[in-house]
Amino acid sequence: MRDAELGTKLEFLIAECGNCGTDNDVWPNSGCPRGGTVVASHRAVSDELKQRTKAFAVAVIGLARDLPKAPEVHVLRQQLLRAGTAVGSQYRSACRAKSRADFIAKVTNAEEEADESAYWMELLLESGCVDLARVKELLAEASQLTAIFVSSARTAKANRRR
Repeated sequence: MRDAELGTKLEFLIAECGNCGTDNDVWPNSGCPRGGTVVASHRAVSDELKQRTKAFAVAVIGLARDLPKAPEVHVLRQQLLRAGTAVGSQYRSACRAKSRADFIAKVTNAEEEADESAYWMELLLESGCVDLARVKELLAEASQLTAIFVSSARTAKANRRR
């Protein structure tokens, strides 16, 4: 489960009642209108994504260390570091959301940071500061994380309308 399916599964499980199985507009461990408790089984998926976003940040830090020390690269390095490390912090913040609207806002921030990370890596690649072999996996991970967060936000928005 390393694609947009993870985001869909995350949001689906957040909203599913453990007793009746209905899809309610409630958070884990809160009450279902039918008397059940919404399951917190999304935690395993959430923990996996927390680890992925942290590993992404560590890999971005490694890439930044390996970049040339040229003055024109300094700005790109700083921007990549800021965006690449923010993906995980924004996602962790989404995991602590106080409402569905708060979750949507925060997971959308994580999506934007993942996409921005890809942008800075593309710019480094196209300007000749880094080889494709060095950023290929990181670009793929940024794309997958973006897709996961897009999917999760869409699902949360759709569940809000029910």
